[in-house]
Amino acid sequence: MEMDGFRDSSEDIYTKRRQSRDRRCVIISMVSVGIVAFIIGILIGRFGTCPDEETPDVRSGLFLEGVTEKLMEDEDPEISEILIQGMHADNIRSNLKMLTDKPHLGGTEENHELGRKLKIFWEENGLDHVTMAPYEVLLSYPNMSNLNFVELLDENNKTVYKSNLTEPILTPEEDKPDVVPPFNAYSPPGDIKGDVVYVNYGRVEDFQFLERNTSINITGKIVLARYGKIFRGNKVRHAEERGAIGIILFSDPDDITAGDVDKVYPDDWWLPPSGAQRGSIYIGVGDPLTPGYPAIATAYRQKDPDEWMPGIPCHPIGYGIAVQIMSVLGGDEVPAAWTGKMNTTYRLGGSFKTPEWKARIFVSTKDKIVTTYNTVGIIRGNVEPDRYVLVGNHRDAWVFGALDPSSGTAIMMEMSRVMGQLVKSGRWRPRRSIIFCSWGAEEYGLVGSIEWVEHYTKTLGARAIAYLNVDIAVEGNFSLRALGTPMIFKSLYEATKKVPNPNTTEVNLGRTTVYDTWMATFPWTKYNRPMVTLPGSGSDYAPFRDRIGIPCVDIRFTWDKRNLKLSAYPMYHSVYETFYLVDKIMDIGFKHHKALGQIWVEMARGLADSLILPFNVTDYSDALQDLSDTLLAQFGSLLEDNDVNTNHLKQAVHNFTEAVHDFEKNILKSNMKDPFVVRRINDQLMDVDRAFLDPVGLPGRKYKRHMIFTESSINTYAGSSFPGLSDALTLIVQKKDVAVQWEVVKKHYSVILYAIQGAATILKDVSNFMYDY
Repeated sequence: MEMDGFRDSSEDIYTKRRQSRDRRCVIISMVSVGIVAFIIGILIGRFGTCPDEETPDVRSGLFLEGVTEKLMEDEDPEISEILIQGMHADNIRSNLKMLTDKPHLGGTEENHELGRKLKIFWEENGLDHVTMAPYEVLLSYPNMSNLNFVELLDENNKTVYKSNLTEPILTPEEDKPDVVPPFNAYSPPGDIKGDVVYVNYGRVEDFQFLERNTSINITGKIVLARYGKIFRGNKVRHAEERGAIGIILFSDPDDITAGDVDKVYPDDWWLPPSGAQRGSIYIGVGDPLTPGYPAIATAYRQKDPDEWMPGIPCHPIGYGIAVQIMSVLGGDEVPAAWTGKMNTTYRLGGSFKTPEWKARIFVSTKDKIVTTYNTVGIIRGNVEPDRYVLVGNHRDAWVFGALDPSSGTAIMMEMSRVMGQLVKSGRWRPRRSIIFCSWGAEEYGLVGSIEWVEHYTKTLGARAIAYLNVDIAVEGNFSLRALGTPMIFKSLYEATKKVPNPNTTEVNLGRTTVYDTWMATFPWTKYNRPMVTLPGSGSDYAPFRDRIGIPCVDIRFTWDKRNLKLSAYPMYHSVYETFYLVDKIMDIGFKHHKALGQIWVEMARGLADSLILPFNVTDYSDALQDLSDTLLAQFGSLLEDNDVNTNHLKQAVHNFTEAVHDFEKNILKSNMKDPFVVRRINDQLMDVDRAFLDPVGLPGRKYKRHMIFTESSINTYAGSSFPGLSDALTLIVQKKDVAVQWEVVKKHYSVILYAIQGAATILKDVSNFMYDY
């Protein structure tokens, strides 16, 4: 009975549920029909009455009313004027005086102290976040109780002449404790004796001249080379590879004076006979013991560096000492092109005039692990905080560093003050983040910046937009000099057109802006604009280009390079690079410092604030075409004669150029009110340079990954045309490892073709990025 009753009640419930469900289905169907009819009515009304209007993007519904407008705001032109006018020369002068009060060599407490002062300055002036990042790195210092020297010994091993251990004091500013005497960092210690051979600038072609035109053998000799033309480390390496046992580097008056050695510092900007150029001779990539990875506390440290480290003692001297050596050399007189302006006859050497005389080099320099700090401050972006405009300058100096690098640091302090105060006032906050970087050990081989880039490679590789470097702000007061990669050209030109000419006497000539004088003095005739040179690896821009592939620039005011054939500004890396030199001789009133700062601040603002990044991809395709033409003009026949089809390179460059043209036409048609469109365009612009990175690096240089703009392997200061190819082809021309190098050429050539085509696909329509084959 219970079972029958349960069945009866269950059937009643089931019937009632079915009837209820049927009623719901009818209601839902009626509502659905009503909704469909309503939508159809809207669509009929929409397209019947407004057939010519563009259909709104459904993505616009993702934003609240008013938010999209805020996201799509372009730069405010008033901010540009406020920042440019806000830069004050007196502030820059005060900053420089503070920065040059003491010597501040990399890795020393004095340099750490400046880093802490900068941190406080940035915090007080409105930056959102400031930090000091420590790195434990291998640096190099002389033994201060047993200083380096060179001397001449007679046949009885008695001292005939011995160099000064330090540079004499010429003004009260140099009379400070902790001045490190002249030395070359990373030179191994040693005490060697031998004959001396003069090798001019120590370039490959100078050694080749000796090999082909004289009977002099470098093996077992001490080499005497003058500074200039190429990086000092390359001179040492070239000498060591040819068997030299030591090298003496000297500054020749032909390269750092006007020829009149009587009118010198402290009366003029020319180097006195006692001045000597310090500098690193390490040809490496950051901390020698942690290559490829940051030198943080947990890092593994190798016993031996991956990169080349000098194996022969090296010591720098001034021309007051060098003339003593040159005057007693034997051998033939040098060719005219090898003659400098010391008051003596220049000879090749190989022996001394007096038989059995010898030269001696004593070097006490040793390497040690120390801590160096990068001070980094951030102004957070208001709309795109995950996009970074990087502004940088190193802080360490060989001694006082009034030009290198403190002129740049003094300006960066004023630039950050002006920007920070504007943010603090609430008047402005940049669209994207601006990051100020003060590197702690650049002089030793870009150590501070490389460690930081290695530390944050993943983040910077995804988010960094550009790196704007000022190392030496004013090395002369003639005109602007710029090194840069092509994507940055537009930003640089636009900024220089806004900055007043600091030389007021030129205004009467119609040169009212920095751009005007730059164009008049260094014209790039082919493109009807001022010249921008491709960068080598002379400052902190190099790791940003080589490791993460972002546009970079290095700017400064320089001397008249058409009439003054200087190897560097005369007081470069000497004890006489003082505040007095800048304040009383080189930039009285700090007008050129101010103008350089105005360019720098405007470039940073433009990159941070512009809705569409101010990159002109046509400049890149032009540069790629020029580099291709240069390579083929030099090596085209050689490549074709060895079954390398140069038409493939021409076609790849053509494809890239076509992609550039299509991309720029599409930008003009794009909806700049759509945040997704703007972000997509900017992402494509950011990725162009990154497309030329090869993760395995250039042949023989695994930490140099940019295939187009990396420096020459025989001169770290200079750029090169397709450096991986040029390096290998140069060795082939020199008959070195020919079979091996041809395999290098053919493999790397294919990688370059692949990279160029890949860069072109970056610019293609994102929904159709592949090529037809």
